[in-house]
Amino acid sequence: MGINVAVIGAGSWGTTVAALAAENTDTVLWARRRDLAAAINDRHVNPDYLPGFTLPEELRSTNNLKDAVSSADVLVMAVPSHGYRDVAAEAAQYLRPWVPIVSLAKGIERSSLKRMSEVTAEEMPGHPVAVLTGPNLAKEILAGQPAASVVAIDDDTIARELQRIFSRPSLRIYTNPDVVGCEVSGVVKNIIAIAAGMAEGMGFGENTRATIITRGLAEMTRLGLALGGNASTFAGLAGIGDLIATCSSKQSRNNTVGLQLGEGRKIKEILASMNMVAEGVKSSPPVLDLARRYGVEMPITEQVVAVCHKGRPAREVLSVLMQRSTKSELG
Repeated sequence: MGINVAVIGAGSWGTTVAALAAENTDTVLWARRRDLAAAINDRHVNPDYLPGFTLPEELRSTNNLKDAVSSADVLVMAVPSHGYRDVAAEAAQYLRPWVPIVSLAKGIERSSLKRMSEVTAEEMPGHPVAVLTGPNLAKEILAGQPAASVVAIDDDTIARELQRIFSRPSLRIYTNPDVVGCEVSGVVKNIIAIAAGMAEGMGFGENTRATIITRGLAEMTRLGLALGGNASTFAGLAGIGDLIATCSSKQSRNNTVGLQLGEGRKIKEILASMNMVAEGVKSSPPVLDLARRYGVEMPITEQVVAVCHKGRPAREVLSVLMQRSTKSELG
C-alpha cells in the first residue's frame, strides 16, 4: 500500500517538494486559490511562482484543505511562518492520528518566539515532527541540478521513509536527528543573507561577503547551541551549506531584499514589489529577542533589524559593525 503525501502551500518551495514526492508516491498539493490549483492540474504548471517549469503529471492539486489533509500519511507544511499556526490549526481538524508532519518553513513566530516544530507540536499534538532543509533553491532543484538536503527528526524509521519519499537521482537526502539545530540554521541564514545582499548593493565584493557569511555562521552557531542544537549541524548542509547558497544567489528572496536595501530603496517599497515572502525580514526581530533571552550576541542580526524595522540606512550599519571592539575570533 502506497504512502499518500499532502503538501500544504503552493509557493515555489512547496510546489518543488510536492513535485519531488510525486515522482515517488501519490501526492496532492493544496493551493489556497482555485485558479492556481486548476493550472497545476490542467496544465501542470505553477505560473505564479515557477513560470517556465513543467510539473509531473502525477501531481494533483486542490484548494480544499480537508480533501488534501484527510487521506494524508505524511503532511508537509509549506506555509510561511507568519501564517503557519492558523493553517496548522485548521489542518489539524482533518488529520488522522500519528501522521508525521514535515515543516518547510524557515522562520520564528513573532509573538511566541517559537520555532515551527514547536508551533506544530502545539497545534497538532501527538504527531512526529520533522524538518526538511538545506541549500535548496527551488528552481535549481526542479531543473534537476545536483544538490543535497537534510531531513531532521529523532525517529530513524520515519527519517528513512522521508528520505525515500523526497529523494531523486539529482537530489541526495541526508538524515539528522538535530531538529533544533536544523531549524535555527534555516531561520538565521535568511537574516545573514539580507546583510550579504546589503553589502553587495553598496558595491562591496567577495571579501565582504565571505566575512559576513563566516561571522553569520558564528551567530547562527551560538544561538543554536544555546537552544540545544548540535555543533556538527552548523558545519553541514543545513548550516553553512544553506548559508552559502542563500547569501550568494540572486534566486534568494532575502539576498535580493538586502541588495535593494544596499542600493538605497526603502523596505516597504521592496516588499510591496514581491509576490513571495522574504522570511528574514519577519524573523529578524524575534530571533534578536530570542538571542537576548539566552544572552547570545548577534551583531549582524541586530543591524538587519535596525535597517528593516527601525529605518536605519543600510550604509550606516557597516560602520557600526566594523567599529565594534576588537576580540578573539574564537571568543
